[in-house]
Formats: sequence, C-alpha cells, structure tokens
Amino acid sequence: MASLHLSKFGHGNRNSFADIAVTRRAAPPRSTRPTRVGFKVFASDSQSEPDLSVCVNGIHMPNPFVIGSGPPGTNYTVMKRAFDEGWGAVIAKTVSLDAAKVINVTPRYARLRAGANGSAKGQIIGWENIELISDRPLETMLKEFTQLKKEYPGRILIASIMEEYKKADWEELIDRVEQTGIDAIEVNFSCPHGMPERKMGMAIGQDCALLEEVCGWINAKATVPVWAKMTPNITDITMPARLALSTGCEGISAINTIQSVMGISLDTLRPEPCVEGYSTPGGYSCKAVRPIALAKVMSIAKMMESEFNMKDYSLSGIGGVETGGDAAEFILLGANTVQVCTGVMMHGYGLVKKLCAELKDFMNKHNFKTIEDFRGASLPYFTTHTDLVRRQQEAIRQRKAVKKGLDSDKDWTGDGFVKETESMVSN
Repeated sequence: MASLHLSKFGHGNRNSFADIAVTRRAAPPRSTRPTRVGFKVFASDSQSEPDLSVCVNGIHMPNPFVIGSGPPGTNYTVMKRAFDEGWGAVIAKTVSLDAAKVINVTPRYARLRAGANGSAKGQIIGWENIELISDRPLETMLKEFTQLKKEYPGRILIASIMEEYKKADWEELIDRVEQTGIDAIEVNFSCPHGMPERKMGMAIGQDCALLEEVCGWINAKATVPVWAKMTPNITDITMPARLALSTGCEGISAINTIQSVMGISLDTLRPEPCVEGYSTPGGYSCKAVRPIALAKVMSIAKMMESEFNMKDYSLSGIGGVETGGDAAEFILLGANTVQVCTGVMMHGYGLVKKLCAELKDFMNKHNFKTIEDFRGASLPYFTTHTDLVRRQQEAIRQRKAVKKGLDSDKDWTGDGFVKETESMVSN
C-alpha cells in the first residue's frame, strides 16, 4: 500500500514567511485561506511495518508523540533527552517576557490513587499541579532553543508562549522566540492557575472576545504555524477553538488541565498539595481525565470537519496518555498528534518507545499502514440521543420482521421442510 509523504518547499529561508504573514491581518475566507508553509505530496513504496510519521501544517515528525508543555520541556538537558529518546516533537515549557514574576512553591504536586482517600497504595489515576510557567529568564530559554535547533536541525521544537493582555508584548515575544529557529508556536490560552488577574492563560481562553482579539495580534505577527491550546474549563470548547482557527491559527491543542482540588487530608484536615498548611486550586491531569479529553477532542474535530477543511488544519490531543492504545483513541477521533506530559513525569522519557510499539501493534491488528489510514475513523459514529432512539427503534422493527421458526404446525410445508426444521434449532 502506498503512503503519502509531505515535505516543505518554497520557503528555504525562515524570513520568507514575512510576506505571507502581512496578508493575514484579517481572517481570510476559508475557501482561499493562505498558509505559512507549502508542501508537496510524493508516493512511496509500501512499508514492511506501519509508518508512524506524520506531517502537520507542513512539519514532518517521525511519530505523532509530542512532549507536552510542562516540566518535561523545562530546559536544554531534558529537551535534548527527549530528542535522543525519539519523541516526534518537543513543546517547551511556557515562556513569557518577564520570568521574574514567576515564583513556584514546593510541594506543588498531589496524586490521586485508586482506593481510599490518602491511601499510599493503589494505582495513580490522577495528578494535580499548581506549577506556574517557566521561572527561567527568557534569554536563557531562547539560547537553549537556539542550541537545540543547531544540534537537532531535523527535529521539531515548538515554543509555548503566554503573555498579558498587551499587543506589544505578544509581538515582542513572538519575534524573539522565532529568531531561535523554532518550528511552530503553541499559545497557552489555558493554564488554569496562576496570575488570572493579569489576563493570562485560562483568563483569555474563557473569554471568546478577548481570545479573538489576541489571536488576531498573534497571527498577524507569527511567521511559523500557530497552535492554540484550549482550556476544558468552559461550557463549549468549540467556541474558542472556532475563533482561533477563524483568526488564522493552523492548529488546536486540547485539552489543558482541568481546574481541581485534589483532596483533603483526613488527618490534618488541610488541602493537598499542602504548602505551609494552605493550598490553591490547580490543574488535574493523568489517566482519569482521558474520557473528558476524548469528549472535548471529539467535539472540536466534529466542528473542524463540518466548518473547516481538515487538511489545512491540525488537532493535537492531550489528556492521560500512557499507552499506545490511549493515543490511538485520540487519533481515531481526529487528532494528528498526541501530547504527553504527566505520563513522562511518571514513567520517564523512554516511554515513547513503548508508545510507538503499542501503536504499531494496534495498526498491525487492523492492517493500517499510516496514521492517516485511521485518523478520524470513529467520528462518524457519534450522533445525537434522538438519533440513537430512532436507530434502535428501527433495529428492533427489523429484528421483529425477520421470521424465526414456525408459528403453528399448520405452517410446515413439504418443499421447505429441512429449512423450516433448521429455523428452530438453537445450536
């Protein structure tokens, strides 16, 4: 089976994107939408094993597994480790212009285990963090981005950015991160804790008018693909996702963590994680959030499918991924890539090898050769409850219409005797 490979062309110098960016100050018509990247399609011979490579917004990755923004992408050493282990891409920990305002506390994590409250035993199913964005100087992070791109020119490094409600600050931050050679930008519109009074993170993601305005600033400035990272702490996640795409973003990432209180110690009566006897609501992740994440991703994918050309946009699924099967579920719902953050914190960077092997096992089971062979395959099977009622009523009607056995001895016939006998045999 032939597979499709997409390669960038036409923009040998990163600065050549500038002319395109100028044309994108207003949201373009969806039917004639320009792009920050170009690509060609080539056919190749069938692979002896499944091909995990993906091409997202013109960016080629060896596999769909992406380090999600957070501690696993907090400095040069750990990001280098991620590339060495084989992750498809790395999204660095979120940066802003002024790191001096970011002060973390310790402890800042709390775990939820299956079992009684506070049990030291049982499987970890939930993880809460009250960690802020990067507390390292922007200049330091930028130097490390530059070094990583120099050492790994063929690997994908994505900058995660977050700023206050100031156009000039967003523009400066975008300009500075792009100068390092990063391949794309993920905009953090979704951090559920820390500095909402500055209109940062979730404070923008929950306000569609604010998000639309800020996305306009970002997409007029950016010359690399932009992904908008969505918060699940909203009634309808498709509303901000729609606006982000309409104002020029190439992709959507979903979901960020869910606002939560992990629990109360029944010994001390204090909340967790406990800092000097006090706590604050944080972001909930790990496998317990996966069903919620799947529902949000499904909703976004259905919206993108009906209102946008899915080939021009991308969707990155996030939430409780620890196995290749978990990743397959997100891809079946339309995700191009799958991000992992808490999973790496629990299992290490080597987890990617297990993820790749298990995803290949799934693909072999169903004879899928490429990710595109099954991406979005489960979306058509979601419908409304009203439609489910109609479908079940019709199925019952059809089953009743199929005659099983004979109603009476008078129905036996000579010509159909054998078949009539078989119709009443149970095994």
